[in-house]
Amino acid sequence: MNSDWLRSYLDQMQQAAVEIGEFINGASRDDFLKDVLKQRAVGMNLLMIGEVVTRLMDEFPEIVAEHPELPWMKIKGMRNRIAHGYFNIDLDTIWDTATTAIPELIETLQILRHWRIQGE
Repeated sequence: MNSDWLRSYLDQMQQAAVEIGEFINGASRDDFLKDVLKQRAVGMNLLMIGEVVTRLMDEFPEIVAEHPELPWMKIKGMRNRIAHGYFNIDLDTIWDTATTAIPELIETLQILRHWRIQGE
């Protein structure tokens, strides 16, 4: 695999994470819990991030090993819970992930993306 694929994967993660922020922008937890469209939009983007992480883990294990600051296994686990949990997804966990972990992920991805470009 080449660095173009790596860059593409990181870009995809970034895009999905930013979209999550847009979906919940201005919404409260109560708003989110009442809005099935927001729930599904955020859930789908979390699933997409998890799918990209799964590919990264398979195709670029050295990147995963070099960056333990990203919770790779937790992201993959969230993807699995969403993909297989259907109607049993804990919406409080989805909200907490969207409001806490996603901003941290965006920040870490920014650093990683710029470091990879400069460090190649």
